[in-house]
Amino acid sequence: MKNKILICALTAAILAGGFTALKTYAAGDSNASATTPARGKILQRIAEKLNLTDDQKSEIKTILIGEKDNLQPLVAAVHQSRVGLRTAIRANDATETSVRTASAKVASSEADLAVERMKIYAKIAPVLTDAQRKQLADMQARADEFADNLIARIGSGFDN
Repeated sequence: MKNKILICALTAAILAGGFTALKTYAAGDSNASATTPARGKILQRIAEKLNLTDDQKSEIKTILIGEKDNLQPLVAAVHQSRVGLRTAIRANDATETSVRTASAKVASSEADLAVERMKIYAKIAPVLTDAQRKQLADMQARADEFADNLIARIGSGFDN
């Protein structure tokens, strides 16, 4: 469950960064690599590793730009609900109930975003070849393994 939440949050962050990269790219910025944020660079690396053709990049860009108006409020809702959760946790009068209520809002906003991600994936997947979809799944499995390793090391730096 924690892995899924971490992956959803990571994906939301990557998507949010991707929109900035797309905006820079769409603006025709010839110096895009110098101004593209790290998450945008991650999307560029993924595109390179998948060896996307120019046509595939163009189709995916069109899909993502078409979904921008749907994604922005969902990503904003995830962010706002996480801020609310953090505020609830740190409140002087924090209670289990207040934290659970704030956490439920995070779960709800992440669920809404997950449904939208599923819809977008359904549009992007046919643009990819079978080999590219397999390679993407392998990349996601490695990201999961990386997250699992991070989780396993939590607190290990406190031992002296």
